[in-house]
Amino acid sequence: MTGNEVSAVLIPGFMLDESMWDDLAAHLPAGWNLQRARLEGGASIEDIARRIAVEAPERFVLIGFSLGGYVAREIAARFPERVTALVIIASSLREDTEEQIAQKQAAVRASSPATFMGLGARAVARSLHPDRSRDNVLVGRIRAMSAGLGYTAFATQSALRRADIPASAIRCPTLVIAGAQDAFRSPEEAVELRDSIPNAVLEIVDDTGHMIPLEQPEQLAAVISSWVDGVYARPA
Repeated sequence: MTGNEVSAVLIPGFMLDESMWDDLAAHLPAGWNLQRARLEGGASIEDIARRIAVEAPERFVLIGFSLGGYVAREIAARFPERVTALVIIASSLREDTEEQIAQKQAAVRASSPATFMGLGARAVARSLHPDRSRDNVLVGRIRAMSAGLGYTAFATQSALRRADIPASAIRCPTLVIAGAQDAFRSPEEAVELRDSIPNAVLEIVDDTGHMIPLEQPEQLAAVISSWVDGVYARPA
């Protein structure tokens, strides 16, 4: 497999669907075979990871965004013979705090299948670079994805436990990507994640908040494709 013949599996973030990758896909090499996974198929990260692995190609580059980065780590550690390279975008090594768990539980209780209308506009705006926080088109696009997934997905994804997800067991080449103005995931978390995975490298994408694939898809695609080319250019 060469850098122009890449099979890649893309895992979305919390309450985002496959369309979150549309802008990034438009800037990736035309020869890449992209398979867009969904965060479904179980009540745990382990269950979701197993389902994605069953549907994935025999060997593939694995790209996970935010919550999808936790799932991607689980897959890379459990199926090392299949994952040729790992890209983790705007994610973390850390598990939820008790306060965060309580907040998620309260948000689920405050809604219902009949009343859930997607993620709140304020929460979505906080996830973006300050210059994009009033971009009503982008905020609306993100909210529409979450509304389309619905309350059951919201409750299930909110309950996912992020503890004990492998990192040090990962052996494939790994690229950690962070947003320079990410208000949800700190630079320290990106460094922790890089340092926890053997031989991982860290790249910072400028002028973006947490939603890097939606805010800076062209810059992100350039970082990913250049790094993957380098991975496949290495002697076997």
